[in-house]
Amino acid sequence: MALSLQQAVRYAVANKPSLLGTRLAEQTAAARVGEIKSQGLPQLNVATNVADNFKLQKSLVDFSSFGGAPLNGTTLTQADLAKAQAGQTVTLVPAYGVAPATGPTPLAFGLQYAGNTSASLSQLLFDGSYLIGLKAAKVYTDLAKKQTQQAEIDVVEQVSKAYYSTLVARARLGLLARNVQRLDTVLYQTNQTFKAGFAEKLDVDRLRVQRNNLVVEQQKAQRLTELSVALLKFQMGLPQAQPVTLTDSLGAAVVDAGTLRRNLGAASFGTGGGADGLGGVPSAPAGLSQGASSAPPTPGINNGQPVQAQAAFNYNNRIEFSTLQTQQALAGLDLRNRQAGAYPRLAFTAAYGFTGSAKSVSDLFAFRGPNSRNSAGFINQNWFGFGNVGLALNIPVFDGFRRKYLVQQARIAQQTIERGFETLRQSIDLQDAQSRTTLINALDVLDNQKANLDLAADVARVTRIKFNAGVGSNLEVITAETSLREAQTNYYAAIYDVLVAKVDRDKATGELYTQAK
Repeated sequence: MALSLQQAVRYAVANKPSLLGTRLAEQTAAARVGEIKSQGLPQLNVATNVADNFKLQKSLVDFSSFGGAPLNGTTLTQADLAKAQAGQTVTLVPAYGVAPATGPTPLAFGLQYAGNTSASLSQLLFDGSYLIGLKAAKVYTDLAKKQTQQAEIDVVEQVSKAYYSTLVARARLGLLARNVQRLDTVLYQTNQTFKAGFAEKLDVDRLRVQRNNLVVEQQKAQRLTELSVALLKFQMGLPQAQPVTLTDSLGAAVVDAGTLRRNLGAASFGTGGGADGLGGVPSAPAGLSQGASSAPPTPGINNGQPVQAQAAFNYNNRIEFSTLQTQQALAGLDLRNRQAGAYPRLAFTAAYGFTGSAKSVSDLFAFRGPNSRNSAGFINQNWFGFGNVGLALNIPVFDGFRRKYLVQQARIAQQTIERGFETLRQSIDLQDAQSRTTLINALDVLDNQKANLDLAADVARVTRIKFNAGVGSNLEVITAETSLREAQTNYYAAIYDVLVAKVDRDKATGELYTQAK
């Protein structure tokens, strides 16, 4: 798999398992929003049940309170019969007998087997909490997206650093291979000179020791390069068995130091005369005598930042700041939601169903309606329908101050987020200054190590020429080669520091994600 830095970042953003997990959380947030919205849609439920009342519940009934029938004490005379036969109204005396004085009688209502089935419908008409929840749904989704973006920024940072580390390790490995070849040439020439009697065996042995050390260093660099590739695959979410080839070169990856210095306001390493390297040692300001000393700089001016950095930093470029703003909006909606718990709640309700009972299970499932009759012609209906429609109004009156304390908690949470803004601003300011200083220092070190590398290479070249001409010692060659390899190691370490500092700088200014996209 051929990989440039952009391809590696693109693959990682699309395939790294940790990011996939974060996107699942984003989908969970979208599902949560759907759950909130569903509360305002019609709610339809169907229920059914069958029960075996193997022991019916009984209730006590006092029949004496209903008044008694004339069981005795009423006399029907012939005159009463005659009036009744003539169509006249007859009032018996007494009209009603006195009810017998009995105690409460236990009575069981219903039959052993019972069942019912029903469908109920409800539609929310007004609920303050629901209306605020709809507003919070979009904010909640935005928060999940920003959290995903934060995870993507971290992945871009990790992949970029791992890619640069591999480039530096690969370039250093190639340089070590060339050093071994060059040392082999010097060793061969020295050995031939020794055989001709113009060099000592000690000179040959010194070079062999130097070569052995260099070969061991080359082997270590080879293993470290393989480890860098493995780390890059891990940061990308790529299987370790997948072979890769990095298509970017280290030369193309090295940033333009001059442009960076102009953007950062760093002084030139060569002359110390400013970002453009203009001017040497500054002359005395006008109006001051030769022996006068200049006044100390006014403390606090520019906060120690270069002129290019005096413009106000746009905190919204940082995803952390934007995420905190979203959390603040969500906390405000949560506060309003808890306050809305004091509002009435109105809903439309409707239900329709059937209920039945019987002495046996088979009789219960006979499902006899109002037109059903038995063999004697009597109605024997065992299932009866019912239905209702209405409005349900719920008015909170007193909840033991529960809502009061919920509102207090929401206010405290909102204030905590507001306090966090100042802390985050200070943290971003510190990261901005720290990343600028680190990058400036890394650029200065890179310039210094580049100059040292050029000097060490020139010294090694002249030393070899002198040794081949017979006017230099073998010890000088070994010392020069050692210094050259040290300069090379320091140079590539400085390159890596600059690349990593540039990534940290882009992350601090909020530009890393934009560049990756």
